[in-house]
Amino acid sequence: MTGSTKNGNTCLMNKSKSTANGGDGNVNTARNTYTATESASSSGSKSVKTQLSATEQIEMVINEENYSYEVIKDIADYLLDRTTVRPVIGIICGSGLNSIAENIKDTKIFEYEDIPNFPVSTVEGHVGRMIFGYLENMPVMAMQGRFHYYEGYPLAKCSMPVRVMKLVGVRYLMATNAAGGLNTKFKVGDIMLVRDHINIMGFAGNSPLQGPNDTRFGPRFPPMTNAYNAHLIKTARAVAKEMGIENEVHEGVYTCLGGPNYETVAELRMLRTMGVDAVGMSTVHEVITARHCDMTVFAFSLITNKCATDYDSSEDEANHEEVVGVGKSRQAICGELMCRVIRQIAKDCTK
Repeated sequence: MTGSTKNGNTCLMNKSKSTANGGDGNVNTARNTYTATESASSSGSKSVKTQLSATEQIEMVINEENYSYEVIKDIADYLLDRTTVRPVIGIICGSGLNSIAENIKDTKIFEYEDIPNFPVSTVEGHVGRMIFGYLENMPVMAMQGRFHYYEGYPLAKCSMPVRVMKLVGVRYLMATNAAGGLNTKFKVGDIMLVRDHINIMGFAGNSPLQGPNDTRFGPRFPPMTNAYNAHLIKTARAVAKEMGIENEVHEGVYTCLGGPNYETVAELRMLRTMGVDAVGMSTVHEVITARHCDMTVFAFSLITNKCATDYDSSEDEANHEEVVGVGKSRQAICGELMCRVIRQIAKDCTK
């Protein structure tokens, strides 16, 4: 089962032409054009920018940081030209959870630094490579290392790989992350199946979908009511029971903050009052992008520390070494959970 043509989902390819930067597909085109118009203006000649509509001017600026459809397709084609695997499932490995991808068979590995126009991960615990292969006999691609807002990347760039996944044929996004547990019932090492999220950064207008919308990816105003697939959550609960870890697996609400600092006591109290069960620095913008592309989403958080909501709390201050360490200690459990859920997806796809 491939689930894809070489150029991605054909129904996407037939939709209306993008409003984003086209041309030769170079993400620097808009930046170079913008610089050229500024130079022309400063030299006293008539600026080309003044001849553009307001929408085109906004698009020009935004494309300095966003990836156009053409550039993302170039990345997807680069990958597809170098492997025979046609992924149906995309996996994002969170901090300390890289071994999830080590279960993949018949692999083709791409280092991020070798993929044209691809960012690089700068965070310890994120290897920085894309793996194509087979997991539970399903064709998959997995990111060992993601990109974060606190690294200096805009959210559109952080979640750009999800659109690459879409254009290589991925229909399911399986995202994992390390998170702090706010729910008092959670213990370090527990797993939270993400049932919903609160997009704190989105409240301030910071979204991966900000700017001109390209309908070849999805609609201008995508709904998020059921962002996380209920069937896959139910499947994961059943898998947890089979594994004998049902008491260590919960459902809950995740939120993403910008980081890189961990939260204050007052901030954590506010989040808990809002109904947040776990807090991290990723995933939400990836899920928004995936749902915009009409991908089915499943996500879980590994609880790597308990959040301190009292100033005299006995909980140790959160630190990245602890996060990575707990991730590594629970990699086998998280990997088995992921494999078994994918095994069920494989069964569903053959029905």
